[in-house]
Amino acid sequence: MYELQDVSKRFGATQALHPLSLRLPTGRTTVLLGPSGCGKSTLVRLLNGLLIPDTGRVLFDGKPLPRDTEALLPVRHRVGYALQGGGLFPHLSGEENVTLMARHLRWPAARTRERLATLVELTRFPADALARYPAQLSGGQRQRVALMRSLMLDPDVLLLDEPLGALDPLVRHELQGDLRAIFARLRKTVVLVTHDLAEAGFLGDGIVLMRDGRVVQQGGLADLETRPADPFVTRFIQAQRPVPGGGVVA
Repeated sequence: MYELQDVSKRFGATQALHPLSLRLPTGRTTVLLGPSGCGKSTLVRLLNGLLIPDTGRVLFDGKPLPRDTEALLPVRHRVGYALQGGGLFPHLSGEENVTLMARHLRWPAARTRERLATLVELTRFPADALARYPAQLSGGQRQRVALMRSLMLDPDVLLLDEPLGALDPLVRHELQGDLRAIFARLRKTVVLVTHDLAEAGFLGDGIVLMRDGRVVQQGGLADLETRPADPFVTRFIQAQRPVPGGGVVA
């Protein structure tokens, strides 16, 4: 679905992404994993056309992403996007946030209601909470609303940038299970950003481990554990393993 060919991105004096080439398979969940500042979110924004690469090109469905905003709109309608904290509009209710693009595209009311009902069932969101505003929702509920909004147009691709990063551990654990079930049910192309190793192994079909704007290793969690391509891979994994006496090294 996506292919990056020698793509790089710089912000001032900071090289956020060094030239890299990468294929993201269709119908699979690819996790972009790595420490803060490694280029994961920059990569997602390039996939969504929110950033333009300095070099190289991003292919979507075999064609370069348009650089013109108007030409990019049809692609954006095929891509759902959710980020940490949900990114919800505070002046809109949960339902209004979810159905925003459907209303913008002037879907018939019956079609919008039917799609909303499907998403409420899929995400296990309490229907009576749709009338609440984001400030009246829990963190987990806001993230479910954001997920429903990203799925409203039934996109081919989901781009999820640290969707669970701001949640407390119990809510995060519950949503991880729900996301895994949703990915398995929908079989969409998913690109998910996280810095959490366990989350990457639980949700991803494949992992792309990044550091300092470069891809260090690509493969499954078992590949990273048993066949590390670089000493950093081992250090990153060990840093997130439980330590004697309880707890996790951050």
